[in-house]
Amino acid sequence: MYPPKANYEPAPPVTGVPMDPTGYGGQNQLWSTGLCDCMDDCGNCCMTFWCPCVTFGRIAEIADKGSTSCGTSGALYALLLGFTGCQWIYSWFYRTKLRAQYNLPDSPCCDCCVHFCCEYCALCQEYRELKNRGFDLTIGWHLNMERRANGGVGMTQPPMMQGGMMR
Repeated sequence: MYPPKANYEPAPPVTGVPMDPTGYGGQNQLWSTGLCDCMDDCGNCCMTFWCPCVTFGRIAEIADKGSTSCGTSGALYALLLGFTGCQWIYSWFYRTKLRAQYNLPDSPCCDCCVHFCCEYCALCQEYRELKNRGFDLTIGWHLNMERRANGGVGMTQPPMMQGGMMR
């Protein structure tokens, strides 16, 4: 009496939109990961939970294209967190800046609401977005640009070695 079951093949996994590392793709692109995909990068998730100022500082340095340092932005974030609890206003500004640079939609809701309600998830998503666009956030803006200029090679010369033991 029941209709026969259709034999469906599972859909291929969605791998996301190809990323344009320069951010000038012209059209709106989707975020490479969702807001609640924090556990996709457990190391960053833990860092953001225990010390969000570090994650924010790294994001801010890349978003500002090196004009402010990770340490300066992170310290200001920590001061706002410690004294006012309104650090989300500062980080909200950078989410808006990041979205404008990479033509990303304001989803799942406006940037203000995302940072007010889900501060740590928003920071993790922004960190993953930059990482998925080819940035190594641990080395900062200038070394990322140097690597890109050298075709992805990290160092241009071998390190200097000290001499052996001397009498």
